[in-house]
Amino acid sequence: MNDIANDISSTIGRRIHAERVARGWSLAELAERSDVSKAMLSTIERGMTSPTAALLVRIAVAFGMTLSTLIARAELQGGGLLRERDQPVWRDPATGYIRRHLSPVSDMPLELIRVQLPAGAKVSFPAASYAFIRQQIWLISGRLEFTEGGVVHRLEPGDCLALGAPSDCVFHSPGPDAAEYLVALARS
Repeated sequence: MNDIANDISSTIGRRIHAERVARGWSLAELAERSDVSKAMLSTIERGMTSPTAALLVRIAVAFGMTLSTLIARAELQGGGLLRERDQPVWRDPATGYIRRHLSPVSDMPLELIRVQLPAGAKVSFPAASYAFIRQQIWLISGRLEFTEGGVVHRLEPGDCLALGAPSDCVFHSPGPDAAEYLVALARS
């Protein structure tokens, strides 16, 4: 793992540990609530591995928060302006999915996330990861096939999709280029 990935993994791991301790949960309790093994959680908390998006979603849901909120709490400091150089960037080691958190930390219920999904890559999220949010996806470039429950939406650049009720979802970049898109999340 390179130094930047190591720093991000350590920061995320410390945040997960802090969230767990703040709730008075043991490692076993978080493992049961998230369906992530105690051994994996321990490795993540110690910054020894870079967790995948799928694992982070399960952990975030156990805490009653979105993936965005968990990563934002790990990476961001308060303030009304978040310069590009300070925006946290996270890369899913399993898919190469790159996620840039654009929004400064605030009490606003809105978060903006810019994602780059490599050509051919797929990222799946369970319905539970959408339980606390409403979201829209605006495709900037490339092509995106977004599966929402049993419905496949094929997005072209400039298309904007408002998601419905929480359901299992899959983001797929069919290629030939990476899909770049903006996700606007509104917390409820």
